[in-house]
Amino acid sequence: MSLIRNLLALIGLAVIILAIVLITRYSALMRLTTDLDPMAGEVYLQLANNLAATGSAVEATVWRSSVQEGMSADDVEDVMKSVASEHNIKNVGELPLYQQVESMSGKPYRYAKIFMFCDALTASRMMDYNDAFSAYLPCRVSLIEDKTGRLWIYTMNMDLMIHGGKPLPEEVKKDAEQVKMIITDIMKRGASGDF
Repeated sequence: MSLIRNLLALIGLAVIILAIVLITRYSALMRLTTDLDPMAGEVYLQLANNLAATGSAVEATVWRSSVQEGMSADDVEDVMKSVASEHNIKNVGELPLYQQVESMSGKPYRYAKIFMFCDALTASRMMDYNDAFSAYLPCRVSLIEDKTGRLWIYTMNMDLMIHGGKPLPEEVKKDAEQVKMIITDIMKRGASGDF
């Protein structure tokens, strides 16, 4: 009987020591989670699920849409530019990466073009809140032909920017959610050909 009591006492002591170690080690993390946006846990859980499914941090932090079969890259470009114009967001630059690769390598390369969309006033309000937002600007939308010839549209997962940290001030959050809505509309309609 004393052997069982001593064994249970050792197990209890080990649990107490483990609890103390975990509490002291992770108390900063626990404090941080109480300061985060209410949706942060959901955003990071989705990120973890995406990471587990793909094994790629890059894939885990982007959104992608498959382009409807039969649509050409030019068709998708036209729709995306039209939707951007409809939302009064500017196409401030394009990087035809495939052309640059071809000119440097002398060999054909699959279609890869990056579009940069921006609303300068919204961008300025976001940077007035935090200069680090400048690294997310302008919003990039990539039109990529995969190795099988299928077209895809990619963009950054904006939920990390909006909900991944401490709650944004209401006006900045409203601006960020508006940009998210516009970029996802550009993607969705570009992928489906919906002018």
